[in-house]
Amino acid sequence: MSAIAVRKVGKSKAEVTKMGLGGAPLGDLFHVLDEDQAQGVLQAAWDAGIRYYDTAPFYGYGKSEHRVGHFLRQQKPEEYILSTKVGRVLTAVRDRENFDGGFWAGGLPFEVRFDYSYDGIMRSFEDSLQRLGVNAVDLLLIHDLDFWFHQTEAGVNAYLSQLFSSGWRALDELRSSGQIKGVGAGINEMGMMPRFLDLVDLDFFIVALPYTLLDQEVLDEEFPRCAEHGVGAVIGAVFASGILATGAVEGATYAYAPATEEILEKTRRIEAVCKRHDTPLGAAAMQFPLAHPIVAAIIPGALAPAHVQGNVQLLAHPIPTDLWAELKDEGLLRKDAPTP
Repeated sequence: MSAIAVRKVGKSKAEVTKMGLGGAPLGDLFHVLDEDQAQGVLQAAWDAGIRYYDTAPFYGYGKSEHRVGHFLRQQKPEEYILSTKVGRVLTAVRDRENFDGGFWAGGLPFEVRFDYSYDGIMRSFEDSLQRLGVNAVDLLLIHDLDFWFHQTEAGVNAYLSQLFSSGWRALDELRSSGQIKGVGAGINEMGMMPRFLDLVDLDFFIVALPYTLLDQEVLDEEFPRCAEHGVGAVIGAVFASGILATGAVEGATYAYAPATEEILEKTRRIEAVCKRHDTPLGAAAMQFPLAHPIVAAIIPGALAPAHVQGNVQLLAHPIPTDLWAELKDEGLLRKDAPTP
């Protein structure tokens, strides 16, 4: 039995530990991990009681799925919850010498193409099962159908049309047949949640950035709409891509780019409040989103076993209620933001 509390994920049939492990770093996100290190991260998560693992074909062009699957194949399937994603199909590169891995420092030599059609989603699902080496996953998410990757309204609408005209039928079939326990969407930015909610019957979202100690815009419309529909959320970037873990240091990153002076200053002020209450910034960053009633879990990634162990300690760190009150009084946190 996991020592970390479990919560139901939106309308799905899955219950997850309130802290999971995000699989992007296992795909060599910005840093190359050797195999022993990657497996050490997964073992540390398991030893800490984490039983929710999230990955995607995009992470290292298949590498994260291979690594997660290698570890989880050695565990009993009923003891963990595994989520992966659809919307991209991988094909082997022909010109390996000139292959650009983008922000995957290592990764595998595969190219990706977006495909949200019925056939594309079914192929992505079957390919993921083979990379993972398992015969089932629990949760499946529509991945990155937003402006972050598709840039223009025309581009987003074209893929939304592909999804709604045929791709959704694949996801509905997998869920209705019991092959998966729930369907979600992984998004990076504001504005897409209402569009999904208007058109398809999702169970939950993985929200990469818009709900952190630094940002709470989703409280205006997105999260209330989710609550109305019984749709849950998993928070995928509690540290805002870095700065809420490192603090306002030189080179700190926010939203996967160098932090602006405005963000650095806001972070310094939040850090000062945390220090007055003997609370690590990372502890506040991790525990804050979990207080929202629709949030089932957070899924920080890790580059080393020590990072996992540190995150578990931050999750358990006692935080005085006065800290949250002071953040709100100083205008650093929205007054209507639920807090622990």
